[in-house]
Amino acid sequence: MCDQDHSEKHLLELEAEGKITRRQFGVMLGAGVAMILPQVPNPVKVTESDVTIKTPDGNCDAYFVHPATGTGAGVLVWPDIFGLRPAFRTMGKRLAESGYSVLVVNPFYRTKKAPTAEQGAATPIQGLIPLMNGFINPVTQQLSDAKAYLAWMDQQTPVAKNRKIGTQGYCMGGPIALRTTSVSDRVGAAASFHGSALTGNAPDSPNVLAAKTKAQFLVAIAANDDTQRPTEKTVLKDTLGAAVEVEVYTGAQHGWCPPDSGVYNQAQAEKAWTRLLALYGKALA
Repeated sequence: MCDQDHSEKHLLELEAEGKITRRQFGVMLGAGVAMILPQVPNPVKVTESDVTIKTPDGNCDAYFVHPATGTGAGVLVWPDIFGLRPAFRTMGKRLAESGYSVLVVNPFYRTKKAPTAEQGAATPIQGLIPLMNGFINPVTQQLSDAKAYLAWMDQQTPVAKNRKIGTQGYCMGGPIALRTTSVSDRVGAAASFHGSALTGNAPDSPNVLAAKTKAQFLVAIAANDDTQRPTEKTVLKDTLGAAVEVEVYTGAQHGWCPPDSGVYNQAQAEKAWTRLLALYGKALA
């Protein structure tokens, strides 16, 4: 831990001195260098492994991390367009250290095993858009995958069967997390961080499907996303009512939560993380 902390500090110093760019810093983080987040209070020991989950369309490679002893409420994590990578493994492990059994999936398994973005969040996004478009359309793929992942989780001993399951998504994963609540009443909470296209009027729109459930929701909106879609927060509140906490994070740019992001904002990411734990503490009890 000391060596890793020192490495991160050194990288930040190099960036401040102009010796590396934020993009280069992101590449190094994407490669697993200095992937450090603030430690959780009284972390539990965890067990982590790479797993394969059979779905109707093939085999999904994923990362499963959970308390080393006992059980924890299950949490299904949908990554952003940069996919399953060291940053999301770190985030999943941190959540497991808070007492949860966490599954982080590769949403693009139909096309490619992880890593699907070789440079993490510094990967040019243009080359990843076909991957994203091939998965998010049609929506039936999202729902089919969600059912398979939830069923797999409920077969795992470390996942508490007497507690609801949570799900969270980032960027493109935000609307998928909201839709996931509609596939099983086992899902008690969903969180979206800088999610895109969260609202609509179609029957399969995230807000429309979510409104039919008894789940609780957290929607954390980036300031620049709110500028582009100023009515989204109001639609979410109108659709989901008291079941949703919606907040625009001042100064946070789209993509601010993953630690390998070029716009990572630790203060606002920690605020969002605190609200996530509050949601799960209430809805997954």
